[in-house]
Amino acid sequence: MPGQYILAIDQGTTSTRAVVFDESMRVAGVSQKEFKQYFPSSGWVEHDPEEIWSAVLETCRGALTKAGIEPSDVAAIGITNQRETVVMWDKATGKPVHNAIVWQDRRTAPLCERLKSEGLEEKFQERTGLLLDPYFSGTKIAWLLDNVEGARRQAEVGDLLIGTIDTFLIWRLTRGEVHATDATNASRTLVYNIKSNHWDEELLSILDIPQSLLPEVRDCADDFGQTAQSLFGHRIPILGVAGDQHAATIGQACFKPGMMKSTYGTGCFALLNTGTDIVQSNNRLLTTIAYRLGGQTTYALEGSIFVAGAAVQWLRDGLQLIERADQTGAMAAKADEEQDVYLVPAFVGLGAPHWDSSARGAMFGLTRNTGPREFARAALESVAFQTRDLLDAMQKDWKGSEESTVLRVDGGMVASDWTMQCLADILDAPVDRPTILETTVLGAAWLAGSHAGIWPDAKEFSNQWRLDRRFEPLMNEQTRSRKIAGWRDAVRRTLTQSPD
Repeated sequence: MPGQYILAIDQGTTSTRAVVFDESMRVAGVSQKEFKQYFPSSGWVEHDPEEIWSAVLETCRGALTKAGIEPSDVAAIGITNQRETVVMWDKATGKPVHNAIVWQDRRTAPLCERLKSEGLEEKFQERTGLLLDPYFSGTKIAWLLDNVEGARRQAEVGDLLIGTIDTFLIWRLTRGEVHATDATNASRTLVYNIKSNHWDEELLSILDIPQSLLPEVRDCADDFGQTAQSLFGHRIPILGVAGDQHAATIGQACFKPGMMKSTYGTGCFALLNTGTDIVQSNNRLLTTIAYRLGGQTTYALEGSIFVAGAAVQWLRDGLQLIERADQTGAMAAKADEEQDVYLVPAFVGLGAPHWDSSARGAMFGLTRNTGPREFARAALESVAFQTRDLLDAMQKDWKGSEESTVLRVDGGMVASDWTMQCLADILDAPVDRPTILETTVLGAAWLAGSHAGIWPDAKEFSNQWRLDRRFEPLMNEQTRSRKIAGWRDAVRRTLTQSPD
């Protein structure tokens, strides 16, 4: 009898998890491992690909053990990953030639500014849906080719390969048999034409990237090869791949145009399903591929916030005001209501809708009475304010329903009732928290499970989505307007102080 379990790999920015699901989509085993972040220079962020690979193997084996099953019991593997982070490796040995450059990294800001000054941003945006920002993979690839000794020459003779984290893991899991990615990860590279669904030769030429470096692009639910026998003692098919925010969109069952989800992890990422329509934003949002299934591409508008949960990590690790992230909600609830303290968490620049890579974090409204509780509230409120900015921009771009938006939320931060109530208050819209908070890994599992034929189709999967709690806005309009005005003033002051 074939295996009935699904193994989902969730390779994130600060940790790697593996989750085993049974045929009823229930969690049977989980294993998680954090890994080190490297900051070699101001604004630079790197990961060691070998540490990521080791964490993937360790957590996969750990999850199987905790589930009490054998590798032969697994029908398929699904992978979801931190997007835009790139790895370049030797084709013969599989060894990385440099640390992975993480999506948060800002080292390519000068290149992006040069391309903008040459009037190229409109061309990139029209074809890829993206803006010229260091966030995306393309300029990172160009940097690796130009700054790793010998890389340009090796690339030109076909000795190197490159890819986002999913591609690197597929290559390692299949022992070099498959060099592939999915349409969602490809759509974040700055060199993938989301209209034609092909690598764009002209954009590759502008960035001087040989196409031979790049992986084949497949559907999100597709055949990505099988794991090598030596890894688990059994060859397991890899049948689902999606970038983390796209996987969360799937896990939230946002399959209909107009549905919206927002994930709160290290950053915050909101996606609005626009169906088969490619909606070009007039408000500096991104147009992206939501998912591609059965050769049919579904698109989305996306707003990307670089710092959400990372602001809480800063309170813990940088300022050492808290010992655990889950302390912040209770602290925020006890903060002085008379103080309007604002944190603009531009630690690595500001994302949508501002896209200012030179901006840096700032706090406003501090008094002698400001303490850890006010810092905690400012950090959590900054997430709500940034989401409000995204929602306002999406409503200007999306000419859909006149009804009030309902936001489906997921990620680690949504476990905090205080934070979710704050979000509903600032948005002046309902916030729906599902029973399963980790929808990213669920989305990856669904891609693999449905393709393997042991999980339901999209319609039935949507019917099984369950609400844990809806948070309705309770804040009065006068307070909301005052707080939003204060936030926008803080952002304006932060942007004004950005270096030219």
